[in-house]
Amino acid sequence: MIGVYLLLIMLIVLVLLVLIRQNPSSGRRQHSLLEQQIKQVIDEQQRMEKRLQQTNFQMLDTVGQNNERVLDRYGQFERTIRGQLLQHSTVVTEQLQRDFEKLNERMEVNLTRINDKVNERLDQSFNKTNETFQSILVRLAKIDEAQKKIESLSTDIVSLQTLLTDKKSRGTYGEVQLYQILASVFGEKNDRLYQTQYKVSNGTMVDAILFAPAPLGNLPIDSKFPLENYQRMMDRNLPDVERKIATKQFKQDVKKHIDDIAMKYITPEETSDQAILFLPAEAIFAEINAYHIDLIEYAQQRRVWLVSPTTLMSTLTTIQVIINNLERDRHALVIQQELNKLGDEFKRYKERWDKLSKHIDTVSKDVKEIHITTEKIGTRFDSISNVELDFKE
Repeated sequence: MIGVYLLLIMLIVLVLLVLIRQNPSSGRRQHSLLEQQIKQVIDEQQRMEKRLQQTNFQMLDTVGQNNERVLDRYGQFERTIRGQLLQHSTVVTEQLQRDFEKLNERMEVNLTRINDKVNERLDQSFNKTNETFQSILVRLAKIDEAQKKIESLSTDIVSLQTLLTDKKSRGTYGEVQLYQILASVFGEKNDRLYQTQYKVSNGTMVDAILFAPAPLGNLPIDSKFPLENYQRMMDRNLPDVERKIATKQFKQDVKKHIDDIAMKYITPEETSDQAILFLPAEAIFAEINAYHIDLIEYAQQRRVWLVSPTTLMSTLTTIQVIINNLERDRHALVIQQELNKLGDEFKRYKERWDKLSKHIDTVSKDVKEIHITTEKIGTRFDSISNVELDFKE
């Protein structure tokens, strides 16, 4: 602005000088006028300079005030942003802490339930196993007692010849002995494992049937007592010819009993493909096994097994152990299935925990990035607050 005024003054002076040179006669008057105008111009210039200085001072004051207001606003904005970020970080941290606590509580509750369930199943299985073992021990004790009684009966079988001359009496004696052995091994009236006087679908009545597990199946047991020809065969007072005839007849009797059991009691899809012929006399069983192997082979071909009181006791005890083992295996299978389910639960727990860990890492990374951004904003506010503005004329 000052340069413009000076340029105007110089132009005015040049114009006046030109006019003075063109008209020398009026130069004195114009010179005086020019001096007055120049003085006025100089005064005006001084006034303009004072106004310009005042305006400059006012502008400097205004700029300073505006700078202070800007700095105050930047400071307030920085404090507001920092406060909001701190509050947000606090809220996020508290929320994460609550979520972690709830998750830990749920996991502890679920693990406690699973542990209690597994312990309960294991306790039940162990209790059943112990009860089974105790029952086996008790029954073995009963078997020992029954064995002793059977041995005493076997030793006295010869003295019972007079009482067993009738076939019906012999049949009753064999059935009673068979029922006593079944009761001593499996307990009395244990219809789940065996039944006496069982009627087959073809209308015949077997002395007893044993409900054995697969692949054995329902096993018929029938008592036969070929005593008459056996006694004649063993009688040393008879001639050899009669004894040979008695021996032949004895074999025929045994084969007939084997055929009867095979045809009457072995029925497809109802019973097992084999049966048991119970000989109530140990002496007869021993005679057959020692001197009549052909009878054993014939019985095997017909799928009929010859047993005595002792061997029947052993056979039934073996079957009982197999049944108990199958029952225990069934419980063990249940335990194994529960453990497999528990393993699946732990796998799902691990997968969910891995997902949660990834979310936690992501949140932690976001918090770190927000912290870095906050630091950058704070640094930028500090640099803005420390700026010095230089205003030149």
